Amino acid sequence: MQILGFAKKKSKEEIVEEVILEQYNQYYRLAYSYVRNEADAEDIVQSGAYKALRGSKDLRSPENAGTWVYRIMLNEIFSFVRRPQPESYEYIQEELGMEPKYVEDNYVDIDLQRALDSLQEQDKAIVIMKFFEDKKLEEIAEILNENLSTVKSRLYRSMKKLRMILE
Repeated sequence: MQILGFAKKKSKEEIVEEVILEQYNQYYRLAYSYVRNEADAEDIVQSGAYKALRGSKDLRSPENAGTWVYRIMLNEIFSFVRRPQPESYEYIQEELGMEPKYVEDNYVDIDLQRALDSLQEQDKAIVIMKFFEDKKLEEIAEILNENLSTVKSRLYRSMKKLRMILE
C-alpha cells in the first residue's frame, strides 16, 4: 500500500500470516504424514498457526519467517505425537491384521509408512522434508536448527535403515 509515495512496511504479524496462508497445504501434508488423520492434522496446523501468529512479535528476522513457522509446526507435530492417544479404529484394524481403509488421495504404501514410523521423530522429519516436501538439505538444517553435516549424516543413516526394513 502506497501512502504519498511511501510504501507501508508489513508488520511481523502480517508477514507470518502471509507465510501461513501460502504454506498451509504443505504444513497440513507434513502433519498428516505423522498422524494419518485429517482432523488431527488440521488441529495441529491450526494450533501451530495460532502459536505463530500469537508469537509473531518474537520473530527476530522477517526474512526467516518461513523457517520460523515451519519449526513451530514441527514442534506442534512432535508434541502431538508424544501425547498418549486413544486407540483409533484404524489402529485396532492393524493390530487384528486387517487392512486399514484409506481415502484415495491420502493412500501411502503401508510398508513405507511403517518403515517411516520406525524412525526417530527428527530422522523421520528429515526424510519427509527431503523427499515428500522437496526441501533442500540447507533448508532442512535451518528449520531443525542443526548443522548441515548432521542433517546429511542423519539422512544417510535413515535411508540405510529404510532400505534394510523394506528389503
